[in-house]
Amino acid sequence: MSTARAQQRIASLLEAAGVHVGGASPTDLRVHDDRFYARVLAHGSLGLGEAYMDGWWDADSLDGFLFRLIDARLDERVGTLDDAWLFLKARIANPQRGKRAYEVGERHYDLGNDLFRAMLGRRLVYSCGYWTEASGLDAAQLAKLDLVLRKLRVERGMRVLDIGCGWGEALRYAADRYGVGGVGVTISQEQAELAATICAGLPIEIRVQDYHELDERFDRIFSIGMFEHVGVKNYRSYFEVARRCLADDGLFVLHTIGSNVSTNHTDPWIERYIFPNSMIPSAAQITQAVEDLFVIEDWHNFGADYDRTLMAWRANFDAAWPRLQARYDERFRRMWRYYLSASAATFRARRNQLWQLVLSPRGVRGGYRAPR
Repeated sequence: MSTARAQQRIASLLEAAGVHVGGASPTDLRVHDDRFYARVLAHGSLGLGEAYMDGWWDADSLDGFLFRLIDARLDERVGTLDDAWLFLKARIANPQRGKRAYEVGERHYDLGNDLFRAMLGRRLVYSCGYWTEASGLDAAQLAKLDLVLRKLRVERGMRVLDIGCGWGEALRYAADRYGVGGVGVTISQEQAELAATICAGLPIEIRVQDYHELDERFDRIFSIGMFEHVGVKNYRSYFEVARRCLADDGLFVLHTIGSNVSTNHTDPWIERYIFPNSMIPSAAQITQAVEDLFVIEDWHNFGADYDRTLMAWRANFDAAWPRLQARYDERFRRMWRYYLSASAATFRARRNQLWQLVLSPRGVRGGYRAPR
């Protein structure tokens, strides 16, 4: 396809989303390299993200521009071989098992604690905050941690498990505030080292360990922002591990991003640059996987809060860039801003959700009422 025809095709698609090439709106597009048009037609979301990383285009409101595209579902109108390949790869292989399960830790979570400290705020919590009554990011993250523990009805002296513990902030808060001890597992060596420091002096053990290897009893289990790395082929075994590790009268809180549709892979750009081997579960996939293992006591959606969380992270990242650029280059800066902006736009358009499920092995006698 000629450059002129590619440009006409892209301009037509963008106009359907209320976006104009060279327009005056903050959500309009400025193209710096005419190769942009053919690249997007050939590679869809992957081409759009890579072209931004390479400086081929800009928009004054990056998140606003991407929101318009996602809300108009333009991604569904530009199908590519990149997406088809990921679908087939997930059908043929199991990219979240064995050594491949550690790839996301090495490529994403091991990027550097300096980056995540700068972005995440006072608490190193890399998941959606709970903004109902919070006035800022740090307060929203504290509210989220407390919400999880209140939903679990934790009591002093209990032993808890955090599947995918990150930097250990949830376990530290549980030990400090509620007097519990327990174990946190992660697949990131850098996370584990810092988590051990954060939880020093508390009855908390941090391990670099695949969750499949867990086989010990806990009074309560929570998993915050880790399920997105499990993969649909492993959902059943994930919940089987949780069931064998949870006391019969225990509770399990699963905090995860959720999709409105069932699939077996993630966006091609996210797969290549941000979260390899990841995917977002649908409600149907979760309910099928928990069948006959757990009773779903509560299902709470506060996905709109992730938009605010991601925009707060982006503001922190932008503010910290002058000191981060000694380690990370300009292409990384554009990549990271694109990641945070596109993610915020997806939640703003309500294409993705944020779910907290409360699960019990046998059903809470007399019923369960979740705090909000």
